[in-house]
Amino acid sequence: MNTAYAIGFIGKRFVMIYNPRRRGWEMPGGHIEPGEDPVDAAIREFQEEAGLDLKPVDHMEINGVTVVAGLVGQDLGNGEMVVGTFEVLPSKLSFPREEYGAVITWARTAINTHSGEI
Repeated sequence: MNTAYAIGFIGKRFVMIYNPRRRGWEMPGGHIEPGEDPVDAAIREFQEEAGLDLKPVDHMEINGVTVVAGLVGQDLGNGEMVVGTFEVLPSKLSFPREEYGAVITWARTAINTHSGEI
């Protein structure tokens, strides 16, 4: 089953959610529903887990996972998880640190490159 997640930015800070089941911080995301567009899935998961709207700027595929870079919009007020914003990765992560670095760098570049087009 394919998955999608989003890296949403508020200024220079990116949003992560604390997953109590995995006891760590991660990007909001999850499974793509049958027939669902992967970018739409990332936005939906971001809204459900973080309770924040997301305006997508760019996306890429990595080993069957869709990653969306976007700008955080309004607070929808109903997130399922605890939300944090970070300029650097926190120490307690749900997944190996190596999985985050290059993707966050790509997302920052995408936001900086496309922000004038939004």
